[in-house]
Amino acid sequence: MASAALGPTPRWVMLLGAALLLLLPVASAQEPPGMGCSLYTNRSCEECLRNVSCLWCNENKACLDYPVRKILPPASLCKLSSARWGVCWVNFEALIITMSVLGGSVLLGITVCCCCCCRRRNRSRKPDRSDERAMREQEERRVRQEERRAEMKSRHDEIRKKYGLFKEQNPYEKF
Repeated sequence: MASAALGPTPRWVMLLGAALLLLLPVASAQEPPGMGCSLYTNRSCEECLRNVSCLWCNENKACLDYPVRKILPPASLCKLSSARWGVCWVNFEALIITMSVLGGSVLLGITVCCCCCCRRRNRSRKPDRSDERAMREQEERRVRQEERRAEMKSRHDEIRKKYGLFKEQNPYEKF
């Protein structure tokens, strides 16, 4: 009932929920980090990665302790193309490339948005040259029109005076 009042669910919320459901079995099956990772060597990748502090090397089917002092495991430990952590179907090389592309895309998107917003703000704050010229021409036309109007009024007043048709300020003054 409450969801019908809010409208349809955005697509990104559904995608996020689907990604969460894919990673949920991995997170729920994790073992405490106290156990040694070398116990899972020559077993399966899934068994090794149940412990979050373990790193699976696909090259030699070894389960190793993740080098937490370094961001990426060194090549002497395991090559990035065969190293797995978290899930077995993503290697570190693909993870690095994917995260770099996503991070770059996000930064590029933020930069483009900031540039567009700044450009709009500057455009609305001060008029550009063509706007200034148009405003100046419009003001000149208005001034010329006012001069013509005043000139015509004085001419008409002279003609009225000449023929005695001049309107007085207070027509009842004569009485």
